[in-house]
Parts: sequence; C-alpha cells; structure tokens
Amino acid sequence: MPTILITGANGQLGQELSSILTENDVWQVDLTDKEELDITNHLAVSSYFAELDDLRYVINCAAYTAVDKAEEDVELAHSINMNGAQNLARSAKEAGAQMIQISTDYVYHSEQNLPFKEGDETNPKSVYASTKLAGDNYVQRAHPMAMIIRTSWVYSSFGNNFVKTMLRLGRERDSLGIVFDQIGTPTYARDLAKVIIEIINKVENGDVPREKMAGIFHFSNEGVTSWYDFALAIFEKEKIACNVSPIETKDYPTPAKRPPFSVLNKSKIKNTFGVDIRHWRSSLDDCLRLLRL
Repeated sequence: MPTILITGANGQLGQELSSILTENDVWQVDLTDKEELDITNHLAVSSYFAELDDLRYVINCAAYTAVDKAEEDVELAHSINMNGAQNLARSAKEAGAQMIQISTDYVYHSEQNLPFKEGDETNPKSVYASTKLAGDNYVQRAHPMAMIIRTSWVYSSFGNNFVKTMLRLGRERDSLGIVFDQIGTPTYARDLAKVIIEIINKVENGDVPREKMAGIFHFSNEGVTSWYDFALAIFEKEKIACNVSPIETKDYPTPAKRPPFSVLNKSKIKNTFGVDIRHWRSSLDDCLRLLRL
C-alpha cells in the first residue's frame, strides 16, 4: 500500500488530513509531529524516509506559526520553517516522492488591493513571513517538482484559532474590539485538506499529469472579509450577545506586522485541478456545527 507522510500531524491541517485519510483503505498514512520526527535534523529525516515503504507524497504541515513570538525566537523559526522544509524536500526528492509544502499569505505585504496571484511580488515584513518565504524557496531548489500551497486565516475544529478564541471571549465578555482594517479570507482547514486529497487522487488516477503539481498555488475559501466582520459572523451564527467594535491595526499593536490585505486569487488551482471552493460562510457553518457537538 503506498504511503503518504504528514508532518505537523497534530496541527489543524494535519489533523484534518489525518481524519479524512485514515478512513480509507487506499493509503498507508504515516503521521509525525516533532516527537516522532525532528525535521530540522537532516540525518533524522533521511533515516526516517529510508524506513517508509512506497513513499508517494510528503505533506509538510509542520511550521513555526507563533507569529509574534517568532520576532524573538528567530533561530527556531529559521530552523523549522527553512531548514526543516529543505530537509524534507531533499529527502522526498531522493525517495522519488512528491512534496507538498504548506505556506502562507503573509509573504505578500504591500499596498496592493487586488487578490494576489502566484507570480506577484513578495514582501515579507515579519520573521514568520520571511522564514516561510525562504522555506518555499529552499523547497523549490531542493525539489523542483514540489507543490507549494499558500493559504490564509486558517481555522478548524481542531487546535487553537480565531474562531475558538472568539467563541470563548464572546461568552466571557460584554464587548470586544476587533481589527477591521486587515482584509483577507478565512480558510477552513478541512476544505484545504479535502482539496489536497482530491488533487492527489486525480494525479494518481491519471486525470491530471503529476507535472502539473509543480509550482506555487493559492488556496483559501471564497469571499472577502475583515477580522471584525469575521467575528460578527461567528457571534451572529452562535447567537452570542457580545458587542463588537471595529478598531484600527494601530490601536492593537503587535510585535509582528500583519498584511493589511492578503486576499488570494485561486484561479490557478481551480483551473489546473478542476476543484470547487466554497464560500467562507458556508465552511464556517460546518465548523461551528462540529464545535457544538
């Protein structure tokens, strides 16, 4: 049975991929997190890959994602987001496996107000963003056939995220101030997981040539919103009586700069692989239903 290796398996996307893939009898799914595999150690990665049977795909969900903490913890962010990604790409290429690297909208940070395309100029303005962009570049050099998926505002019924934080704070407090001048699109991690698996299946079935996976692709749900409007939608759907006030980014300073506009153009991934993408409000409904259980 062919193998899919998922790194960062305890994260939001890793758990969504795991929950879907382990329900089938087509793939052997190997799940690792930092306890099972230190991706920053090249020899450890190489040895681990040598033990896997018929490795076909490596999906790297592992990353240093503590955006503000990365401003101080530069060495660790560098080690995981850059060296770790490179180690995985090198070993995947040596094993003849396809690499899928998960990246971020934070690499785009400009005054642009049109959805970013894959070829648009990058301009990272935080340690997290710069190490993720460097990781993307390292991956492409080490494994030219690698697929890089840049996504945004990820949330899930697993892990810690904006949706869960709003649900907690909205029930604890009478009022909240939420940033309204950062614009983007929420991404339900389960939708991204399904699209990744759909692409893999189409390639394996011969519906799409494997070479089409090479390069950078964007994925988020459809639609555009702000963090303020996202919070309002969560409270409205859950009937939470918390007063939400819009505030500017300058009134909520953080160690790391956030992109003011990071809407992603998804035409490339839709046209290349024939995938459908849901609106973020529909996906939010699904996640909230799971969180009510």
